[in-house]
Amino acid sequence: MSRILFFSRDYTPHDHRFLSALAQHGHQVFFLRLERQAYASEDRPLPPQVEIVRWVGGERPVSWRDGPRLLASLKRVLRQVRPDLVQAGPLQRSALLVAMSGFRPLVSMSWGYDLILDAGRNALWRWATRFTLQRSQALVGDSEIVRRLAIRYGMPSERVVTFPWGVDLRRFSPPPDREIGAGRPFTLLSTRSWEPIYGVDVIARAFVLAAARLPGLRLVMLGNGSQAAYLRNIFHQAGVEERIIFAGQVSQAELPRYYQAADLYLSASHSDGTSISLLEALACGCPALVSDIPGNREWITPGVVGWLFPDGDYKALAEAILEAASDRQRLQQMGLAARRLAEERADWEKNFPRLFDAYALALRGS
Repeated sequence: MSRILFFSRDYTPHDHRFLSALAQHGHQVFFLRLERQAYASEDRPLPPQVEIVRWVGGERPVSWRDGPRLLASLKRVLRQVRPDLVQAGPLQRSALLVAMSGFRPLVSMSWGYDLILDAGRNALWRWATRFTLQRSQALVGDSEIVRRLAIRYGMPSERVVTFPWGVDLRRFSPPPDREIGAGRPFTLLSTRSWEPIYGVDVIARAFVLAAARLPGLRLVMLGNGSQAAYLRNIFHQAGVEERIIFAGQVSQAELPRYYQAADLYLSASHSDGTSISLLEALACGCPALVSDIPGNREWITPGVVGWLFPDGDYKALAEAILEAASDRQRLQQMGLAARRLAEERADWEKNFPRLFDAYALALRGS
């Protein structure tokens, strides 16, 4: 049994899964939270085996100015907890603090956006990325694009462990009988947070165009975020609000039924490694129409389990929605293929143990 300090930016469904799985595998797990952001995405309690570490962080958003105070507190935590290993991410936040503390072994975990977007922001972010990777004994990434970028920023390829995080295939599964009757509204589903990075405004504008040509079109929008007023105004100005279901922030227990009830999953995200939301849709047998970005291309073969549209092009998205809605029988076959793909490549129970390969690599390299 190892003493593992799991240091993450916030507390999300992904953190809950990793922490719960580590505890179930018999490790002594300590959870350190860097900040508390405005919108909570996870409210499930952690298993009692996971010890939540109290320190100066974890209660509000943080900035670069907080660095010295956080670093001093982290060093105290490391002395008190005495972990065998620290797993930390994103790279320029939690993992950077561990790298600055000098602790080894460090398993850095990329969250996708830290390498795809943040690393290229400016010279400071590039320095933080390289500094952290140079002091990481292993890196965990969820996609090929993340692996390539990590190597570009100086991580030795042999120290990168790549695996899609995957989903719980028992919970995210197709409905027993999916209705495909022509008289039923054609239902689109958006599950991403209402933040600029996820391009939900692209979905909103595409829906307005498609809805004008297809009376039976409906959009279910989960989540919330800083663009709420902006998005609602797009729908209000177009007069389509009554055709949209704003379901808000739904629990993890409720989430599968939304995928199961949808005809087509939409994501217009401008940046993703391996999108867990996409994998959830595929596991539920829901075909996907997503932005043409590297992370999505690793999963979507156009015409097999879904389609790609040019990133940011709401007119192309609208046309693709109409094309998909014109052939529900084809969507049913694509849904079966989507589930098969999830079973082959996105099984959390099969993929998670790859994390221990990264641990072994880090322990050997320290």
